[in-house]
Amino acid sequence: MKLWNKSQEKLFFIKSRSFASPEQLFYKTDDGRYLAYWPKRYRGRKSTLQARNSLIGNFTEKWVADLFTSLIGDELCVVQQARIPSLGITSSSPADIVVATEDKKILKASQVKLICEVKMSLVWNWEYKPGLDNVFEAGDYRSHQGKPSFTRSDSVLKAIGKCIDVRVSNFESVKIPIIVIGNAPLSNGFSKKADYLKHSGLIQGFWSLNPFPLNHGNTRKTTPKKGFIRFDNTDELKIHLNNLFSSDLNFFSGMESPRNLGKLIEIANQEETYENKGLKFLNLLKRS
Repeated sequence: MKLWNKSQEKLFFIKSRSFASPEQLFYKTDDGRYLAYWPKRYRGRKSTLQARNSLIGNFTEKWVADLFTSLIGDELCVVQQARIPSLGITSSSPADIVVATEDKKILKASQVKLICEVKMSLVWNWEYKPGLDNVFEAGDYRSHQGKPSFTRSDSVLKAIGKCIDVRVSNFESVKIPIIVIGNAPLSNGFSKKADYLKHSGLIQGFWSLNPFPLNHGNTRKTTPKKGFIRFDNTDELKIHLNNLFSSDLNFFSGMESPRNLGKLIEIANQEETYENKGLKFLNLLKRS
């Protein structure tokens, strides 16, 4: 499979047209055009689309699941809409995508290797022409008024909130990587936040799976501490996935005085190896 591109967006409209009307998929301008987004300089009457959000959400989650399935080994499974009760991930707010050791909808935390929150959307503008019964690209995201994927602040904040809620729900989450997946550049206002969230261990990254979101020009490849990464091919994505699966990660947090931290470090330092010292310190920190 290839990473996200215009062909995937056109395929979304082709598949959706079999069960959804143009009015459910497109905005209709005053001059009768059917467009995925309001053009940048459009000043006519506007309406609100509700049905399309869930449709594109289902389509992109299935696309990510298929992509990850093609990249991971046979010993792991990709599960959509998974529930992990011990982490507070229930049927009311399931995980979009989970990579696990078992192909089950209800999972134990020990079976989970990766949790993904998917925040993908339509990036380009599209026009539906009824006479031809087909859709045509009408410009990249600079040409319309929409805020796709990571360029939408409320979408990013919602993803951050859900990831942090999982991370602090239970000590069983400390070894599970959490990533947010999108298909547009991260806005400048969130770049430092993405790096901080990765550095602190709360979220392991914001990953864009769209190599060329603009028709002309380039976009940010990564932030300084790699809190955001734009993947340019599936080989690059596979390497980063394998690194997450093979790394023995441990999230830790706390608020202790320097004196108490010094005591914990002194106790942990009595262990013989660096690994045992680290594990001892983490266990002491949990109990403090």
